[in-house]
Amino acid sequence: MSDWSVSLHDGLAAIGQTAWDSCAGADNPFVSYAFLSALEDSGSVSQRTGWLPRHVTLHAPDGTLAAVCPGYLKGHSWGEYVFDQGWARAFEAAGGQYYPKLQVAVPFTPAPGPRLLCAPSAPPETAAILADALRQICGETGLCS
Repeated sequence: MSDWSVSLHDGLAAIGQTAWDSCAGADNPFVSYAFLSALEDSGSVSQRTGWLPRHVTLHAPDGTLAAVCPGYLKGHSWGEYVFDQGWARAFEAAGGQYYPKLQVAVPFTPAPGPRLLCAPSAPPETAAILADALRQICGETGLCS
């Protein structure tokens, strides 16, 4: 990943609709800029609800946007459709720190679909590079994922 660049953004506006949707495509409305920005604009994702936007962009070595993913800093597991409170309690009982975590998800939405969103022109290894970048971010910042 040495020549690839990854960035975290505290809102979709910092990425832009054209850039986001060029990776998200039109097949899943729940990962579209329109849906995710409506969650931000309405306050459904916010400090108050415990879903702090930390969306991720991945740029290829030539500088082009290769992938995005919806990311959120979470201090709890409420509003998710992965019930990991038991894991959190067990991990913390064993001395670990489960929260805060970086959640790659669509808030409040049980609909399945892709979350690592690659541009159509991106090389086949892009999703794996993005996954590695997410692991690196968590390791460097002490976030659980």
